[in-house]
Amino acid sequence: MRKHIQFLIIFTLIFTACKEEKAKKEDQSNIKPIIELKYAKGFEIQYFKKYKKLHIISPFLNSKDTITYTIFTKRKDAVLFDNMPNELLVPIEKMVATSTTHIPMIELLNGEQNLIGFPHTKYVSSKKTRALIDAGKIQELGREAELNTEVLIDLKPELIVGFSMYGKDKSYDIVKNAGIPVVLNGDWLEETPLGRAEWIKFFGILLNKEKEADSIFKTIEQDYLEAIKIAKKANNKATILSGAVMSKDIWNLPAGESFVAQYLKDANLDYPWKDSKGKGSLSLSFESVFDKGQSAQYWIAPGYFTTKEQLLKNNKLYAKFDAFKNDQIYTPSTKKGATGGVIYYELAPSRPDLVLKDIIKITNPELLPNYEFTFFEKMQ
Repeated sequence: MRKHIQFLIIFTLIFTACKEEKAKKEDQSNIKPIIELKYAKGFEIQYFKKYKKLHIISPFLNSKDTITYTIFTKRKDAVLFDNMPNELLVPIEKMVATSTTHIPMIELLNGEQNLIGFPHTKYVSSKKTRALIDAGKIQELGREAELNTEVLIDLKPELIVGFSMYGKDKSYDIVKNAGIPVVLNGDWLEETPLGRAEWIKFFGILLNKEKEADSIFKTIEQDYLEAIKIAKKANNKATILSGAVMSKDIWNLPAGESFVAQYLKDANLDYPWKDSKGKGSLSLSFESVFDKGQSAQYWIAPGYFTTKEQLLKNNKLYAKFDAFKNDQIYTPSTKKGATGGVIYYELAPSRPDLVLKDIIKITNPELLPNYEFTFFEKMQ
């Protein structure tokens, strides 16, 4: 009888262990993804039966390590994986964002009501989020690069969507030690306009609105690709110049492999530095830019300058550029929100289709006769 009982116990233990192992394998096997990424290189998402894996591949400049987060959509599922690091429970209902570029993507998903804090709120231009700030529903969390960690911790957000240039931030370390998760958003490191815009799917994951994010992005993508087709109808490729001297006679302009150069290529324009290497900016002498860019028909985004008078005060030689002579300089710096934030810097990463249409309207207005500028306007 004793042997029989021992056999039953052993059999039950083995059967239970096998069942648990089978369940664990089922939970850890990939399932059909809700969304897929086409352009973004900085993050990935994997889907499993009861959770997701969010991999942030490029959270900051020259990052070598991928940061992985386990995403649960039901709180009861989280107990299956106790004590795992970087666990997130979605949808996030109390969120802190740290870059104005995050705002439009959150708004497109109707998630602005989930925002409870933001640093340097004066730079926020969106009317919807601006109204929430003015109503005291979004707390000011610091000025410029300084986060007020005491106020932040007292807010008790479920998540901070962070931004970091080099991955080292004492403020983030403090709030993480207080038990508040920080997810670094690397949308600004994407190398193509559509790659940046596709980060709306990142926010779709956090707000548990993947399908909505996918649908919104597909509309933006379709509009962008349609704008490329329209640009190809131009009879001639116009020559275009970008940037301006910022300091010490150094002119910063887009490198040939940058996302800005991609805009110019997609607008069917001739950019004199299109074959240069690099995915960021080129820092060139005024003389070398003058040599190649003097005859450019158009000039866009001339740094922080907002008037031709300011340009001349900086350097009288600007007057010798054809684009200056022919009054064909366009800037996004003059269109601002109610508190002074430049709309372009906030909204453009989310809406590359509108940026591209602006550039087409500048250089070939006959191709978009009924379109009105969103970001740019002629420099006065």
